Amino acid sequence: MANWAEKHKKLERNVTLLGVAALVTVAIGGIVEIAPLFWIQSTVAHVEGVRPYTPLELAGRNIYMREGCYGCHSQMVRPFPDEKERYGHYSLAAESMYDHPFQWGSERTGPDLARVGGRYSDEWHVQHLADPQSVVPESIMPKYGFLAKRDLDVEGLGEHLVALRRVGVPYTDEAIENAEADAIAQGSGEGDTAAVTARYPKAQSRDFDGDPTRLTEMDALVAYLQGLGTQVDFETAIPQEVAE
Repeated sequence: MANWAEKHKKLERNVTLLGVAALVTVAIGGIVEIAPLFWIQSTVAHVEGVRPYTPLELAGRNIYMREGCYGCHSQMVRPFPDEKERYGHYSLAAESMYDHPFQWGSERTGPDLARVGGRYSDEWHVQHLADPQSVVPESIMPKYGFLAKRDLDVEGLGEHLVALRRVGVPYTDEAIENAEADAIAQGSGEGDTAAVTARYPKAQSRDFDGDPTRLTEMDALVAYLQGLGTQVDFETAIPQEVAE
């Protein structure tokens, strides 16, 4: 024991030796943690129901990020009783596996939006975005009524899907080719909406902003919000290890 203490004292007093020993220790720990990642396909277990965003939802998500909505709203229900009671089932990593970047975060000036899909009507969302204080008087959220006056630019949605496929989102050639048409069909409720549903199960197709004559940024943002938290059936689809 005394011999070991003497060796340790020598190590502590020799800066070069201590640095080499620390480097070796960190290297071994790093290899043990990182090396297995090269032999597994994904660190996130896929959950039935999770799919990539539709082109319209993706456009809405882009607007959501462009306007800084993520600065006040997280999209992660933590596994605590009070959070699950307010928002619903805690968030699964698989629900954000196609998000680039993901929207978990920790800031909550406003409520968490992970399960907001289907909780309110399209009209409520449009009114809330146009004049937040008219539905939530204490809200400090700015007004986004201008979104209903801006036509949605659908050009380039196919290229966005291509870029996402390069980082692992499983968009098919067919989905990429029909990106613009799918966005228009979903946002109007007219056209080949059956094809949209076939490519994107549970996709909601209708006029979202109350103006069927135009496809606007408001349509896209409301479509995105109405889809949040609706893909997974938590009664049947989640793995046993994460079940309640």
